[in-house]
Amino acid sequence: MTTVLTYTFKKCTSEWSLRFSIRPLSCSSQLRATETRKTLAKPNIRNIVVVDGVGTPFLLSATLTGLLHQPSVPKEVADYIIFGTVIQEVKTSHVAREAAVGAAFSDKTPAHTVTMACISANQAMTTGVGLIASGQCDVIMAGGVELMFHVPIRQSRKMRKLMLDLSKAKFLNFLAPELPAVSEFSTSETTGHSADELAVSRLEQDEYALRCPSLAKKAQDEGLLSDVVPFKVPGKDTVTKHNGIRPSSLEQMAELKPAFIKPYGTAKAANSSFLTDGASAMLIMAEEKALAMGYKPKECLRDFMYVSHNLKDQLLFRPTYATPKILEKAGLTMSDIDAFEFHKAFSGKILANFKFAQNYMGRKSKVTLLPSEKFNNWGGSLSLKHPFGATGCRLVVAAANRLRKEGGQYALAAACAAGGQGHGMIVEAYAK
Repeated sequence: MTTVLTYTFKKCTSEWSLRFSIRPLSCSSQLRATETRKTLAKPNIRNIVVVDGVGTPFLLSATLTGLLHQPSVPKEVADYIIFGTVIQEVKTSHVAREAAVGAAFSDKTPAHTVTMACISANQAMTTGVGLIASGQCDVIMAGGVELMFHVPIRQSRKMRKLMLDLSKAKFLNFLAPELPAVSEFSTSETTGHSADELAVSRLEQDEYALRCPSLAKKAQDEGLLSDVVPFKVPGKDTVTKHNGIRPSSLEQMAELKPAFIKPYGTAKAANSSFLTDGASAMLIMAEEKALAMGYKPKECLRDFMYVSHNLKDQLLFRPTYATPKILEKAGLTMSDIDAFEFHKAFSGKILANFKFAQNYMGRKSKVTLLPSEKFNNWGGSLSLKHPFGATGCRLVVAAANRLRKEGGQYALAAACAAGGQGHGMIVEAYAK
Protein backbone atom coordinates (compact mmCIF):
# COMPACT_ATOMS: atom_id res chain seq x y z
CA MET A 1 0.00 0.00 0.00
CA THR A 2 2.86 2.37 0.78
CA THR A 3 4.31 1.89 -2.70
CA VAL A 4 1.14 2.96 -4.47
CA LEU A 5 0.91 6.14 -2.38
CA THR A 6 4.62 6.79 -2.87
CA TYR A 7 4.03 6.44 -6.59
CA THR A 8 1.06 8.78 -6.46
CA PHE A 9 3.00 11.41 -4.49
CA LYS A 10 5.85 11.44 -6.97
CA LYS A 11 3.68 11.19 -10.03
CA CYS A 12 1.32 13.93 -8.94
CA THR A 13 4.14 16.36 -8.17
CA SER A 14 5.74 15.86 -11.58
CA GLU A 15 2.33 15.95 -13.28
CA TRP A 16 1.35 19.14 -11.48
CA SER A 17 4.64 20.76 -12.40
CA LEU A 18 4.04 20.04 -16.08
CA ARG A 19 0.47 21.30 -15.97
CA PHE A 20 1.36 24.47 -14.11
CA SER A 21 4.26 25.30 -16.42
CA ILE A 22 2.00 25.38 -19.47
CA ARG A 23 -1.26 26.62 -17.93
CA PRO A 24 -2.15 30.25 -18.74
CA LEU A 25 -3.24 32.37 -15.81
CA SER A 26 -6.08 33.98 -17.77
CA CYS A 27 -9.63 32.72 -17.25
CA SER A 28 -11.34 30.66 -19.93
CA SER A 29 -14.44 31.99 -21.66
CA GLN A 30 -16.46 29.32 -19.91
CA LEU A 31 -15.43 30.54 -16.49
CA ARG A 32 -16.01 34.20 -17.36
CA ALA A 33 -19.66 33.33 -17.86
CA THR A 34 -19.96 32.41 -14.20
CA GLU A 35 -18.67 35.71 -12.84
CA THR A 36 -22.08 37.36 -12.92
CA ARG A 37 -23.56 34.82 -10.50
CA LYS A 38 -23.18 35.17 -6.77
CA THR A 39 -20.20 33.59 -5.06
CA LEU A 40 -20.08 31.68 -1.78
CA ALA A 41 -16.93 33.48 -0.65
CA LYS A 42 -17.31 34.73 2.93
CA PRO A 43 -15.81 37.97 4.26
CA ASN A 44 -12.75 37.63 6.49
CA ILE A 45 -12.48 33.90 5.74
CA ARG A 46 -9.69 32.49 3.59
CA ASN A 47 -10.62 31.07 0.21
CA ILE A 48 -9.43 27.47 0.07
CA VAL A 49 -8.75 26.23 -3.44
CA VAL A 50 -7.93 23.01 -5.23
CA VAL A 51 -4.95 23.63 -7.47
CA ASP A 52 -5.10 20.19 -9.07
CA GLY A 53 -5.81 16.55 -8.45
CA VAL A 54 -4.61 13.27 -9.92
CA GLY A 55 -5.05 9.58 -9.37
CA THR A 56 -3.80 6.23 -10.56
CA PRO A 57 -6.13 4.23 -12.79
CA PHE A 58 -8.71 2.33 -10.76
CA LEU A 59 -7.77 -1.23 -11.62
CA LEU A 60 -9.80 -4.40 -11.90
CA SER A 61 -6.82 -6.51 -10.91
CA ALA A 62 -3.07 -6.24 -10.36
CA THR A 63 -1.71 -4.71 -7.21
CA LEU A 64 -0.61 -1.14 -7.70
CA THR A 65 3.09 -0.85 -7.19
CA GLY A 66 5.86 1.08 -8.84
CA LEU A 67 8.55 3.64 -8.63
CA LEU A 68 8.31 6.97 -10.17
CA HIS A 69 9.69 9.70 -12.24
CA GLN A 70 11.82 12.55 -11.12
CA PRO A 71 9.53 14.92 -9.23
CA SER A 72 9.63 18.58 -10.18
CA VAL A 73 7.37 20.40 -7.73
CA PRO A 74 9.38 21.44 -4.67
CA LYS A 75 8.54 19.03 -1.89
CA GLU A 76 9.08 21.62 0.81
CA VAL A 77 5.92 23.38 -0.44
CA ALA A 78 3.69 20.96 1.46
CA ASP A 79 2.96 22.00 5.05
CA TYR A 80 1.03 18.84 5.92
CA ILE A 81 0.05 15.53 4.30
CA ILE A 82 -3.18 13.65 5.07
CA PHE A 83 -4.34 10.42 3.46
CA GLY A 84 -7.26 8.11 4.05
CA THR A 85 -7.43 4.34 3.86
CA VAL A 86 -9.77 1.61 5.10
CA ILE A 87 -8.11 -1.81 4.90
CA GLN A 88 -4.90 -1.28 6.81
CA GLU A 89 -1.89 -3.53 6.86
CA VAL A 90 0.07 -3.90 10.06
CA LYS A 91 3.32 -3.09 8.25
CA THR A 92 1.92 0.13 6.77
CA SER A 93 -0.67 1.25 9.29
CA HIS A 94 0.62 4.84 9.00
CA VAL A 95 0.58 4.79 5.23
CA ALA A 96 0.51 8.58 4.71
CA ARG A 97 3.77 9.20 6.55
CA GLU A 98 5.53 6.16 5.12
CA ALA A 99 4.53 7.03 1.57
CA ALA A 100 5.57 10.66 2.01
CA VAL A 101 9.00 9.64 3.25
CA GLY A 102 9.26 7.08 0.46
CA ALA A 103 8.49 9.80 -2.08
CA ALA A 104 11.34 11.91 -0.68
CA PHE A 105 9.21 14.58 0.91
CA SER A 106 10.93 16.44 3.71
CA ASP A 107 11.06 14.43 6.91
CA LYS A 108 10.02 17.66 8.62
CA THR A 109 6.62 17.61 6.87
CA PRO A 110 4.02 16.11 9.23
CA ALA A 111 1.61 13.48 7.93
CA HIS A 112 -1.21 11.44 9.34
CA THR A 113 -3.58 8.71 8.18
CA VAL A 114 -7.36 8.80 8.67
CA THR A 115 -10.08 6.21 8.23
CA MET A 116 -13.84 6.76 7.87
CA ALA A 117 -14.93 3.86 5.67
CA CYS A 118 -15.88 4.99 2.15
CA ILE A 119 -15.45 8.69 2.97
CA SER A 120 -11.88 8.42 4.28
CA ALA A 121 -10.50 10.64 1.51
CA ASN A 122 -13.29 13.13 2.19
CA GLN A 123 -12.17 13.28 5.81
CA ALA A 124 -8.55 13.76 4.73
CA MET A 125 -9.58 16.59 2.43
CA THR A 126 -11.81 18.43 4.91
CA THR A 127 -9.23 18.05 7.67
CA GLY A 128 -6.87 19.88 5.34
CA VAL A 129 -9.51 22.54 4.75
CA GLY A 130 -9.71 23.09 8.50
CA LEU A 131 -5.95 23.43 8.85
CA ILE A 132 -5.83 26.07 6.12
CA ALA A 133 -8.93 27.93 7.33
CA SER A 134 -7.47 28.17 10.83
CA GLY A 135 -4.21 29.59 9.50
CA GLN A 136 -2.13 26.63 10.64
CA CYS A 137 -1.12 25.68 7.08
CA ASP A 138 -1.09 27.11 3.56
CA VAL A 139 -0.51 23.97 1.50
CA ILE A 140 -2.01 20.52 2.08
CA MET A 141 -1.65 17.30 0.13
CA ALA A 142 -4.70 15.12 0.73
CA GLY A 143 -6.09 11.96 -0.76
CA GLY A 144 -6.54 8.26 -0.22
CA VAL A 145 -5.42 4.79 -1.19
CA GLU A 146 -6.80 1.28 -1.19
CA LEU A 147 -5.40 -2.07 -2.26
CA MET A 148 -8.38 -4.40 -2.49
CA PHE A 149 -6.30 -7.21 -3.97
CA HIS A 150 -3.70 -7.21 -1.23
CA VAL A 151 -5.75 -7.36 1.94
CA PRO A 152 -4.40 -8.97 5.11
CA ILE A 153 -5.56 -12.58 5.54
CA ARG A 154 -5.72 -13.83 9.11
CA GLN A 155 -5.27 -17.35 10.31
CA SER A 156 -7.98 -18.82 12.47
CA ARG A 157 -7.80 -18.54 16.24
CA LYS A 158 -7.08 -22.28 16.38
CA MET A 159 -4.19 -21.90 13.96
CA ARG A 160 -2.73 -19.08 16.01
CA LYS A 161 -3.06 -21.20 19.10
CA LEU A 162 -1.31 -24.04 17.31
CA MET A 163 1.63 -21.82 16.60
CA LEU A 164 1.91 -21.22 20.32
CA ASP A 165 1.23 -24.77 21.40
CA LEU A 166 1.76 -27.36 18.67
CA SER A 167 1.30 -30.24 21.05
CA LYS A 168 -2.46 -29.60 21.30
CA ALA A 169 -3.16 -29.92 17.58
CA LYS A 170 -5.69 -32.69 16.77
CA PHE A 171 -7.44 -31.67 13.52
CA LEU A 172 -6.35 -29.98 10.32
CA ASN A 173 -9.49 -28.05 9.33
CA PHE A 174 -8.37 -24.97 11.22
CA LEU A 175 -5.30 -24.57 9.01
CA ALA A 176 -7.37 -22.69 6.43
CA PRO A 177 -7.03 -18.88 6.67
CA GLU A 178 -9.98 -16.65 7.49
CA LEU A 179 -10.97 -14.93 4.25
CA PRO A 180 -11.36 -11.14 4.58
CA ALA A 181 -14.79 -9.56 4.18
CA VAL A 182 -15.31 -6.91 1.49
CA SER A 183 -17.70 -4.93 3.69
CA GLU A 184 -18.30 -4.21 7.35
CA PHE A 185 -21.15 -5.96 9.15
CA SER A 186 -23.99 -3.64 8.20
CA THR A 187 -23.46 -3.20 4.46
CA SER A 188 -24.16 -6.70 3.18
CA GLU A 189 -27.16 -7.06 5.49
CA THR A 190 -28.92 -3.93 4.20
CA THR A 191 -27.75 -3.59 0.60
CA GLY A 192 -30.88 -5.17 -0.84
CA HIS A 193 -33.19 -4.15 1.99
CA SER A 194 -33.56 -0.48 1.04
CA ALA A 195 -34.23 -1.26 -2.61
CA ASP A 196 -36.86 -3.83 -1.66
CA GLU A 197 -38.52 -1.52 0.86
CA LEU A 198 -38.83 1.28 -1.70
CA ALA A 199 -39.86 -1.04 -4.54
CA VAL A 200 -36.77 -0.60 -6.69
CA SER A 201 -36.88 -3.52 -9.09
CA ARG A 202 -33.96 -5.54 -10.35
CA LEU A 203 -34.69 -4.30 -13.87
CA GLU A 204 -34.53 -0.67 -12.74
CA GLN A 205 -31.18 -1.34 -11.08
CA ASP A 206 -29.82 -3.04 -14.20
CA GLU A 207 -31.03 -0.19 -16.42
CA TYR A 208 -29.30 2.39 -14.24
CA ALA A 209 -26.13 0.29 -14.09
CA LEU A 210 -26.20 0.04 -17.89
CA ARG A 211 -26.09 3.85 -18.15
CA CYS A 212 -22.91 4.25 -16.09
CA PRO A 213 -20.24 2.39 -18.14
CA SER A 214 -21.60 3.95 -21.33
CA LEU A 215 -21.05 7.43 -19.90
CA ALA A 216 -17.64 6.46 -18.52
CA LYS A 217 -16.48 5.03 -21.84
CA LYS A 218 -17.65 8.15 -23.67
CA ALA A 219 -15.79 10.37 -21.18
CA GLN A 220 -12.67 8.23 -21.47
CA ASP A 221 -12.76 8.21 -25.29
CA GLU A 222 -13.14 12.01 -25.31
CA GLY A 223 -10.16 12.45 -22.99
CA LEU A 224 -12.22 13.89 -20.15
CA LEU A 225 -10.71 11.66 -17.45
CA SER A 226 -7.54 13.74 -17.58
CA ASP A 227 -6.72 13.37 -13.88
CA VAL A 228 -5.55 9.77 -14.44
CA VAL A 229 -1.76 9.44 -14.56
CA PRO A 230 -0.12 6.35 -16.12
CA PHE A 231 2.22 4.06 -14.26
CA LYS A 232 4.18 0.86 -14.85
CA VAL A 233 3.00 -2.28 -13.10
CA PRO A 234 6.10 -4.43 -12.44
CA GLY A 235 6.17 -7.32 -14.88
CA LYS A 236 3.27 -5.90 -16.88
CA ASP A 237 2.50 -3.12 -19.33
CA THR A 238 2.05 0.50 -18.39
CA VAL A 239 -1.53 1.15 -17.30
CA THR A 240 -2.76 4.45 -18.71
CA LYS A 241 -6.48 4.43 -17.94
CA HIS A 242 -9.23 2.83 -15.89
CA ASN A 243 -9.42 -0.76 -17.12
CA GLY A 244 -12.72 -1.74 -15.55
CA ILE A 245 -15.07 0.22 -17.82
CA ARG A 246 -17.05 -2.52 -19.52
CA PRO A 247 -20.34 -1.69 -21.28
CA SER A 248 -22.77 -4.59 -21.10
CA SER A 249 -26.38 -5.41 -22.00
CA LEU A 250 -29.55 -6.10 -20.03
CA GLU A 251 -29.50 -9.67 -21.32
CA GLN A 252 -26.00 -10.28 -19.95
CA MET A 253 -26.90 -8.68 -16.62
CA ALA A 254 -30.01 -10.82 -16.25
CA GLU A 255 -27.90 -13.99 -16.27
CA LEU A 256 -25.99 -13.08 -13.09
CA LYS A 257 -27.06 -14.34 -9.67
CA PRO A 258 -27.70 -12.16 -6.58
CA ALA A 259 -24.65 -11.32 -4.49
CA PHE A 260 -26.16 -11.03 -1.00
CA ILE A 261 -29.76 -12.18 -0.57
CA LYS A 262 -30.07 -15.48 -2.43
CA PRO A 263 -31.84 -16.56 -4.55
CA TYR A 264 -34.20 -13.57 -4.91
CA GLY A 265 -32.03 -10.55 -4.12
CA THR A 266 -31.61 -7.71 -6.59
CA ALA A 267 -28.01 -6.59 -5.90
CA LYS A 268 -25.50 -8.44 -8.04
CA ALA A 269 -22.12 -7.98 -9.66
CA ALA A 270 -23.55 -6.30 -12.76
CA ASN A 271 -25.23 -3.47 -10.85
CA SER A 272 -22.59 -3.07 -8.14
CA SER A 273 -19.06 -1.72 -8.00
CA PHE A 274 -16.39 -4.42 -8.22
CA LEU A 275 -13.23 -4.68 -6.14
CA THR A 276 -10.46 -2.31 -7.22
CA ASP A 277 -7.07 -0.91 -6.33
CA GLY A 278 -6.43 2.81 -6.61
CA ALA A 279 -5.05 6.03 -5.16
CA SER A 280 -5.88 9.71 -5.51
CA ALA A 281 -4.24 12.97 -4.44
CA MET A 282 -5.19 16.64 -4.30
CA LEU A 283 -3.11 19.77 -3.85
CA ILE A 284 -5.13 22.14 -1.63
CA MET A 285 -3.93 25.68 -0.93
CA ALA A 286 -4.94 28.99 0.51
CA GLU A 287 -5.88 31.15 -2.47
CA GLU A 288 -3.25 33.80 -1.79
CA LYS A 289 -0.53 31.14 -1.57
CA ALA A 290 -1.55 29.52 -4.84
CA LEU A 291 -1.59 32.83 -6.70
CA ALA A 292 1.74 33.87 -5.20
CA MET A 293 3.27 30.66 -6.56
CA GLY A 294 1.80 31.26 -10.02
CA TYR A 295 -0.81 28.51 -9.91
CA LYS A 296 -4.29 28.83 -11.40
CA PRO A 297 -6.76 27.11 -9.03
CA LYS A 298 -9.45 24.83 -10.40
CA GLU A 299 -12.10 25.35 -7.76
CA CYS A 300 -12.88 26.68 -4.31
CA LEU A 301 -13.91 24.27 -1.58
CA ARG A 302 -16.95 25.76 0.11
CA ASP A 303 -19.44 24.42 2.65
CA PHE A 304 -19.35 20.78 3.68
CA MET A 305 -21.21 18.60 6.15
CA TYR A 306 -21.01 15.13 7.70
CA VAL A 307 -24.16 13.21 8.63
CA SER A 308 -24.89 9.97 10.44
CA HIS A 309 -28.04 7.90 11.02
CA ASN A 310 -29.13 4.40 12.01
CA LEU A 311 -27.48 1.39 10.42
CA LYS A 312 -30.38 -0.86 9.59
CA ASP A 313 -32.96 0.63 7.25
CA GLN A 314 -31.13 3.85 6.33
CA LEU A 315 -27.53 2.67 6.06
CA LEU A 316 -26.63 4.22 2.70
CA PHE A 317 -29.10 7.13 2.55
CA ARG A 318 -26.54 9.65 3.74
CA PRO A 319 -26.32 11.62 0.44
CA THR A 320 -30.07 12.16 0.66
CA TYR A 321 -29.72 13.57 4.18
CA ALA A 322 -26.62 15.61 3.37
CA THR A 323 -27.84 17.22 0.13
CA PRO A 324 -30.70 19.43 1.40
CA LYS A 325 -28.76 20.33 4.54
CA ILE A 326 -25.66 21.45 2.69
CA LEU A 327 -27.73 23.38 0.12
CA GLU A 328 -29.57 25.13 2.93
CA LYS A 329 -26.30 25.95 4.66
CA ALA A 330 -24.88 27.44 1.46
CA GLY A 331 -28.06 29.32 0.58
CA LEU A 332 -28.47 27.43 -2.69
CA THR A 333 -31.19 25.36 -4.32
CA MET A 334 -31.02 22.24 -6.47
CA SER A 335 -31.42 24.37 -9.59
CA ASP A 336 -28.25 26.32 -8.69
CA ILE A 337 -26.11 23.17 -8.94
CA ASP A 338 -24.54 22.64 -12.35
CA ALA A 339 -22.91 19.25 -11.69
CA PHE A 340 -23.67 16.45 -9.25
CA GLU A 341 -21.02 13.86 -8.35
CA PHE A 342 -22.45 11.25 -6.00
CA HIS A 343 -20.75 8.07 -4.88
CA LYS A 344 -22.81 4.91 -4.83
CA ALA A 345 -21.38 1.41 -4.93
CA PHE A 346 -24.77 -0.14 -5.75
CA SER A 347 -27.31 1.03 -8.34
CA GLY A 348 -30.12 -0.11 -6.04
CA LYS A 349 -28.88 2.31 -3.41
CA ILE A 350 -28.80 5.37 -5.63
CA LEU A 351 -32.30 4.65 -6.93
CA ALA A 352 -33.51 4.04 -3.38
CA ASN A 353 -31.99 7.39 -2.39
CA PHE A 354 -33.98 9.12 -5.12
CA LYS A 355 -37.26 7.62 -3.93
CA PHE A 356 -36.45 8.15 -0.25
CA ALA A 357 -35.68 11.83 -0.88
CA GLN A 358 -39.04 12.40 -2.51
CA ASN A 359 -41.19 10.43 -0.08
CA TYR A 360 -39.69 10.46 3.41
CA MET A 361 -37.43 13.44 4.05
CA GLY A 362 -40.20 15.45 5.73
CA ARG A 363 -38.76 18.82 4.78
CA LYS A 364 -40.72 22.01 4.06
CA SER A 365 -40.17 21.51 0.36
CA LYS A 366 -39.80 18.19 -1.40
CA VAL A 367 -36.33 17.09 -2.42
CA THR A 368 -36.69 16.68 -6.16
CA LEU A 369 -35.07 14.04 -8.29
CA LEU A 370 -31.60 15.01 -9.45
CA PRO A 371 -31.63 15.97 -13.13
CA SER A 372 -30.09 13.10 -15.07
CA GLU A 373 -28.30 15.47 -17.45
CA LYS A 374 -26.26 16.81 -14.51
CA PHE A 375 -25.79 13.59 -12.53
CA ASN A 376 -22.53 11.57 -12.66
CA ASN A 377 -22.12 12.43 -16.33
CA TRP A 378 -18.70 10.79 -16.53
CA GLY A 379 -19.76 7.44 -15.14
CA GLY A 380 -19.41 7.50 -11.37
CA SER A 381 -18.39 4.74 -9.00
CA LEU A 382 -20.44 2.00 -10.66
CA SER A 383 -18.23 2.19 -13.75
CA LEU A 384 -14.97 3.71 -12.46
CA LYS A 385 -15.30 1.56 -9.33
CA HIS A 386 -14.60 2.22 -5.70
CA PRO A 387 -11.25 1.73 -3.95
CA PHE A 388 -12.59 2.66 -0.52
CA GLY A 389 -9.98 5.15 0.66
CA ALA A 390 -9.50 6.94 -2.68
CA THR A 391 -13.02 7.68 -3.94
CA GLY A 392 -13.68 10.94 -2.08
CA CYS A 393 -10.97 12.91 -3.86
CA ARG A 394 -11.98 11.43 -7.20
CA LEU A 395 -15.47 12.85 -6.69
CA VAL A 396 -14.26 16.39 -5.99
CA VAL A 397 -11.69 16.40 -8.79
CA ALA A 398 -14.33 15.08 -11.22
CA ALA A 399 -16.70 17.84 -10.08
CA ALA A 400 -14.01 20.47 -10.69
CA ASN A 401 -13.16 19.12 -14.13
CA ARG A 402 -16.83 18.97 -15.10
CA LEU A 403 -17.36 22.60 -14.07
CA ARG A 404 -14.42 23.69 -16.19
CA LYS A 405 -15.54 21.61 -19.17
CA GLU A 406 -19.23 22.52 -18.98
CA GLY A 407 -18.88 26.13 -17.87
CA GLY A 408 -20.79 25.68 -14.61
CA GLN A 409 -20.25 27.46 -11.30
CA TYR A 410 -21.41 25.12 -8.54
CA ALA A 411 -21.06 21.37 -8.06
CA LEU A 412 -22.25 19.13 -5.26
CA ALA A 413 -20.19 16.07 -4.29
CA ALA A 414 -21.70 13.58 -1.86
CA ALA A 415 -20.95 10.07 -0.65
CA CYS A 416 -22.27 7.45 1.71
CA ALA A 417 -20.12 5.25 3.92
CA ALA A 418 -20.45 1.94 5.70
CA GLY A 419 -21.60 2.43 9.26
CA GLY A 420 -24.43 4.81 8.33
CA GLN A 421 -22.35 7.94 7.69
CA GLY A 422 -22.03 10.36 4.81
CA HIS A 423 -20.51 13.57 3.49
CA GLY A 424 -21.60 16.40 1.22
CA MET A 425 -19.60 19.35 -0.13
CA ILE A 426 -20.26 22.36 -2.34
CA VAL A 427 -17.45 23.28 -4.71
CA GLU A 428 -17.33 26.46 -6.78
CA ALA A 429 -15.48 27.01 -10.04
CA TYR A 430 -12.57 29.40 -9.71
CA ALA A 431 -13.34 32.34 -11.97
CA LYS A 432 -10.87 35.09 -11.04
